[in-house]
Amino acid sequence: MGMSEYYANLRNKFGSELIFMPAVVGVIRNENNEILFGRKHSEDNWGLIAGAIEIGETPSEAVCREVLEETGLIVRPERLIGVFGGEKHRFTYKNGHKVEYLTIVFECICIGGELTPDNDEIKELKYFNEDEIPPIANPYPKEIFIKDRNERAIFE
Repeated sequence: MGMSEYYANLRNKFGSELIFMPAVVGVIRNENNEILFGRKHSEDNWGLIAGAIEIGETPSEAVCREVLEETGLIVRPERLIGVFGGEKHRFTYKNGHKVEYLTIVFECICIGGELTPDNDEIKELKYFNEDEIPPIANPYPKEIFIKDRNERAIFE
């Protein structure tokens, strides 16, 4: 979908200055326990399936919407993996827009849909083994990629 009207209005008011953005991430695995990553049209790096939470939307609704928009898959959030924020979660896009994310990471189960790469937001989708995670821009701890960890969610 691209930038929502709400965030476009913020950008009109603040330009490329740093804004705070609540966001969600879905960690989605296939039958081989590989994790789905996407590469956006404007980016070189891979990333987890993610996006901003919209006004009036719950985090779980947001992750379901983002996954559907970016992948064509229908998911159900199963478990909270972690919540991350702070200065090290700042990012500057190629267009100069600066954001600081507060990100809620969910482990999601695929319950339907069909993988549809090369859509409006994502140019490529690929599953990676948890031992072969590609370089990504966001500094998530490696523990979020380990499926069989029995620890509580990670908070930073």
